[in-house]
Amino acid sequence: MKKSLLARNNDLANTKKQLEFLSNGIFANGELPSFKEKIKEAQNFSLRPKKLEILQINVGYMCNQVCAHCHVDAGPDRKEIMTQETMKACLDLLKKTEVHTLDITGGAPEMNPNFRWFVEEASKIGVKDFIVRSNLTIIKANKKYADLPAFFKKHNIHVVSSMPHWTQGKTDKQRGNGVFNKSIQALKELNAVGYGMPNSNLQLDLVYNPSGAFLPGDQTALENDFKKALLDDFGIQFHKLFAITNLPISRFLDYLIASENYEDYMYALVDAFNASTLENVMCTNTISVGWDGYLYDCDFNQMLNLKVDSNVKHISQYNEELLQNRDIVINQHCYGCTAGAGSSCQGVVA
Repeated sequence: MKKSLLARNNDLANTKKQLEFLSNGIFANGELPSFKEKIKEAQNFSLRPKKLEILQINVGYMCNQVCAHCHVDAGPDRKEIMTQETMKACLDLLKKTEVHTLDITGGAPEMNPNFRWFVEEASKIGVKDFIVRSNLTIIKANKKYADLPAFFKKHNIHVVSSMPHWTQGKTDKQRGNGVFNKSIQALKELNAVGYGMPNSNLQLDLVYNPSGAFLPGDQTALENDFKKALLDDFGIQFHKLFAITNLPISRFLDYLIASENYEDYMYALVDAFNASTLENVMCTNTISVGWDGYLYDCDFNQMLNLKVDSNVKHISQYNEELLQNRDIVINQHCYGCTAGAGSSCQGVVA
């Protein structure tokens, strides 16, 4: 498999290289203001956590796809997989806290061999919103995943799936040849068991992120376009669309550099900075748990190995009081979450 321009993120040295590159901020058109300076101007010198509401758990970087802009740098060759022991520590945290949303991600989370056990055990705890971020094509990958729609329904899983566009060309360009058709088939199977249907409590949401070096459009307008196109062309229905800005890390950073769009894209993020998003960016109410149990302010920090700024750095050490008394770790990639209407794993924030 071809390596990326700045090399693979599973090599710590290369993760540091990306972080150093982002932190430099010296461009031909002048120095890019640091994100820290920007939020200081907005009278929010440090981002601080609010009450913990969402536990996002990355159960592994293995995936059946190799998407062009994947911030996880996931793929079939990734070996990082969360163990059952670490999953048990996550379950213990859920029992001890008032977290209302459990958000399981990857890679393709379903490829973790303990995925179903974890879902079954977590379901017993009774979190209010139980999210699995599925890439859709895993349902069509082979027979052992074919029953996922029924499995999700059994545990009332809130399915959130990436769908770059309602056309085959734009989707396959970002996610690989054949992905669009498999995604359409998987969406039809989810609809068949009740997901995404009007008045159904089986929540099916889609995630859109741009296929190039530009910011997403208005989330509501995009949702209307997606709903009309997918219903008219394929008879597919879903509930919500989340529009997410591509953050300049991992493969997308590689793409920006290779296409000579990095400088312009970073200035576009800075120019679109919206101070009103700071109140609701996802790092304020979320803890991200890495496949090895280490804690991060968000999934993007996880990919840059920016652990929480606390003496508590691992799920096995969890202490809510100590974690609440911390500053959120920031860097230049954070502009992506504060541009325009803002961006989070749950879509816009302002």
